[in-house]
Amino acid sequence: MADPVMTLEMVEASQMGLKAVGAGLAVGLAGVGTGLGEMGIGAAAMGATAENKDMFGLALLFTVIPETIVIFGLVVALLLLF
Repeated sequence: MADPVMTLEMVEASQMGLKAVGAGLAVGLAGVGTGLGEMGIGAAAMGATAENKDMFGLALLFTVIPETIVIFGLVVALLLLF
């Protein structure tokens, strides 16, 4: 039979677990969003580079910009954990 009284240790462990789930969601969802964003940008960048080789630097810059979103997700996760 389960004891219905939660101890302080159980509450603290539950809170830490929920923080870990939140941190995981922050990084995971930011990664999924970045992947979806880069899907269209990467295809367009490759098309533009194939037509004009001078567009390579600009295409590379536009491809890298969405990756900063993952860094924001990582920062949020670290703030949640510490």
